[in-house]
Amino acid sequence: MDKNQKNLLYLFELPFDPISLPRSGGKIHFDLENDVMRPPVVATRLGGGIPVETMPVPDRGDVLLQNLGTATTVPLGSPFSFFIKAHRQAAKDLCDVFMNTKDAEDLLQVAARVHDHVNETLFIYALSFVILRKKELRNTRLPSIIEVFPCKFILQEQLMKAQLEVNRSNPNDSTPIVVEHGLEFSGTHLKPEHRLAYWREDYGINAHHWHWHLVYPIDMDVDRDRKGELFYYMHQQMIARYDMERLSLGLPRVQKLENWRAPIADGFFSKLTTNNSGRAWGTRQDDTIMQDFQRNDFGLAFTDVTDLEIWRSRILDAIHQGFMINRQGERVILSDDVTSGKRGIDILGDALESDSSLSVNSPYYGDLHNMGHVLIAFSHDPDFAHKEEMAVMGDTATAMRDPVFYRWHKFVDDTFQEYKLMQEPYTEKELNLPGVKIERAGVVRNNEADILHTGWNTRLFEASRGLDFNGRSVMVSLTHLDHEPFNYHLQVSNNERGTKDVTVRVFLAPKFNARGQKMSFMEQRILWAEMDKFTVSLKPGNNHIVRSSKDSSITNTEELTFRELEDIDRESPEATPLNFCGCGWPQHMLLPRGRPEGMAFQLFFMLTDYAKDKVVQRTTQRCTNAVSFCGIQDAKYPDTRAMGFPFDRSPVPMLLGDSVREAADYARLDNAYIHDITIKFLGEKLKRN
Repeated sequence: MDKNQKNLLYLFELPFDPISLPRSGGKIHFDLENDVMRPPVVATRLGGGIPVETMPVPDRGDVLLQNLGTATTVPLGSPFSFFIKAHRQAAKDLCDVFMNTKDAEDLLQVAARVHDHVNETLFIYALSFVILRKKELRNTRLPSIIEVFPCKFILQEQLMKAQLEVNRSNPNDSTPIVVEHGLEFSGTHLKPEHRLAYWREDYGINAHHWHWHLVYPIDMDVDRDRKGELFYYMHQQMIARYDMERLSLGLPRVQKLENWRAPIADGFFSKLTTNNSGRAWGTRQDDTIMQDFQRNDFGLAFTDVTDLEIWRSRILDAIHQGFMINRQGERVILSDDVTSGKRGIDILGDALESDSSLSVNSPYYGDLHNMGHVLIAFSHDPDFAHKEEMAVMGDTATAMRDPVFYRWHKFVDDTFQEYKLMQEPYTEKELNLPGVKIERAGVVRNNEADILHTGWNTRLFEASRGLDFNGRSVMVSLTHLDHEPFNYHLQVSNNERGTKDVTVRVFLAPKFNARGQKMSFMEQRILWAEMDKFTVSLKPGNNHIVRSSKDSSITNTEELTFRELEDIDRESPEATPLNFCGCGWPQHMLLPRGRPEGMAFQLFFMLTDYAKDKVVQRTTQRCTNAVSFCGIQDAKYPDTRAMGFPFDRSPVPMLLGDSVREAADYARLDNAYIHDITIKFLGEKLKRN
């Protein structure tokens, strides 16, 4: 990573403040030639004897506002929503400008010139999008989105507490101020839904959701392999994990939001602000009703609830008929058994999410997923009568905080499941792997078998990188759910004469439902959460496989902070292999909470033939973390099987001479194994290993 690439890092700092305001604790200063926007504060901030590195940005005659297309139409200081088509177009226009730069230095100059003239979230989105995709920037890492936009992750009360500490402190004291966030969330436990606030408001899952939609954007001419299927699968897995968390707390599984004329029982007050001005996100009272969208301040055409109902009807008709109609009036078959072209789930996913660049017929099948988010996000002020801001459901970085997010996506997932259950069940041949048998399998934590522990932990983030606290360093300690690391152990026999490459698939699900009854296969089917997927080579005879939970195929490494990125020696050989693209489920949320007395879960292991699973392609080292949820950048999804296999379809009617009533019946196959484990919530701070 050269100096210009590293300097791009500072464009992510203080997004709501002028570009001329010093960055990196006053050590970095962008000096724009002929800049008339420089505020008087710069002169005072550059004092105090701190060595300042000035980054000169020459005047650019080619960086003109009229060349930015619609990028300037999203007002500064207002929410930016990728669910809104006009905002997506603004993002595309700005991304095109940044993508057309020659190198890191050129991008740095253009972005610095544009910074003060476009919406702050739009700017960070476009800069992140381009850094992830420009080949000459492959060694550039993105800073933590939590530090870029602390106001989207940290309650305003805590940020105000930090500001008060700054005001009270000695101005000559350079010691960072640390604010303990603790288990303080947006609501009390008077409402059952608020008991899950620690999960919904976790910084890691919200950062993951933002990053996923950055990697898989809508209407951005990014044709990622199996994008529609990944939209279905990643969100389905989030709902499964949310349901597991609900069951851990003795709550029923989430109910889908399917009657859009009925009141939404649970309101939501995020306690967040949209920017550093203190303007709050829109709030939703209990029993709010979705209404027709009739605002003209977001560049959206009026959309009625009836439109959503029509789009839903057309999509369900397509699922039950087995085909969709493209813009030429031709039938597009929906089937996951096709040997060429797109899988049906991929076509359906693109149409339901409404990526108009990939949808088979967006004018006919509409914009169901996105406009559902929008109508809910504006349900408190659908006609702009109160001049209220959009609610958190409109932003990918904040939407998962709202309980209605899961009800909406439960509806979306049920639509996908309607399609999945129409697919032919897998045959015993598709499920079996002759010659290979799992003899035993389980988990080990600190030499204790089959009992896993969860508890609390903390992570420090520097809020002053995203918000200006009068030049003072402010750290916020965020408390989050965590677990003690563990290992999977499998004893596998290979009865073949030679080595055999296999894919190991690991899933987790609760054993009992909310009534305390053991779940049937169909009740448990969409609760199976993928934990890991990896490839091993089995030698003839007995094999002992050990896999660390830290290597999960769904999780990402910890968010890299500004300080961590600054401390990386860009000349060292270790700097280049560091691979962090941001997408992936947080490692600290790999396990559900469980219960203090212990909660029964089941692990499901299945081995499949890697010769049939593998995708032949050029290897790549770019963004290879969390491949199950995020794929691999610039490469095909590295598994030919359907995502969620073997639980994505209904069970085979007859398996080894008997019907499948529960997941344990799959264990009659030699290459499958189911094992009971216990997850205990300790309710205390865990030691980091």
